[in-house]
Amino acid sequence: MDLRQLEIFRAVIENRSATRAAAALGVTQPAVSAQIARLEQQVGFALFQRSAGRLEPTSEALLLYREVTQSLSGIDRLSQAILDIRQAQAGRLVIASQPGAAISLLPKIAAEFLRERPGVTIRFVTRSSDTIKNLIPAEAFDLGLAEPPLDGSGLEVQRFRMRCLAVLPEAHPLAAQKVITPRLLDGQPFIAMFREHMTFHSVGRAFDEAGARWNVCAETEFFATACALAASGAGVCVVEPFAAADASARGTVVRPFEPVIPYELVLFRSAGRTPSRLATEFASALDAYLAPILNQ
Repeated sequence: MDLRQLEIFRAVIENRSATRAAAALGVTQPAVSAQIARLEQQVGFALFQRSAGRLEPTSEALLLYREVTQSLSGIDRLSQAILDIRQAQAGRLVIASQPGAAISLLPKIAAEFLRERPGVTIRFVTRSSDTIKNLIPAEAFDLGLAEPPLDGSGLEVQRFRMRCLAVLPEAHPLAAQKVITPRLLDGQPFIAMFREHMTFHSVGRAFDEAGARWNVCAETEFFATACALAASGAGVCVVEPFAAADASARGTVVRPFEPVIPYELVLFRSAGRTPSRLATEFASALDAYLAPILNQ
């Protein structure tokens, strides 16, 4: 017996009519009758008796129907699972990200991604950029997101370059300014990133070139900490746009900063392994989300 025979048998049982079963399956009534006759030959017992114009299943047919229903349900589930995997509607995606993106960027993208794919699970591995780079040989994740520098050998790499923004306490005397510059911040308390961070020297150079005093009152490892300090009134900071967007909802004012302080994120994955559909689609979602920010 084959799958089609079992589907026809189930349809006849449920419709009590070869004609209605044929209509439900989109085949002809003679084809249904022929398959039922062939199935009866194979199983070695009668499946239906005609009564008042209806096909009534025999006791043996009802026992067989129970087993057939369970088997076809399993096949239906398998077919749906294959379809979900093919359409990136099921599976597991592992993303390794540096903390800033894990806190301020990825949750927004992942929430929409998961809403459209209820069968998908995302695992976030949050580590420093240097730690994520050390995980590359083990291929412990599908997608990595880190700050440069990054050796791109053996990797597929996409770089996102954007400009930083100034974050000020709401009550700051410069909050009414449309653009924040080093000259305006001359001597003002400033929250800087650690000296190892890519933005530290860029901001310091901007103050030097403007002849302004860079009054660093605090240094932080993460942009989110700098924004929290700014929201508490400790000073002004210059951060990447995702952290700035989060900070704007927590009692701060966000303004463009000039001169431009660049910030870069690198999305990467192993070049030696074919990416899953989920990884490819998430990378596309990230690219679409960042596009308007990169063009500012």
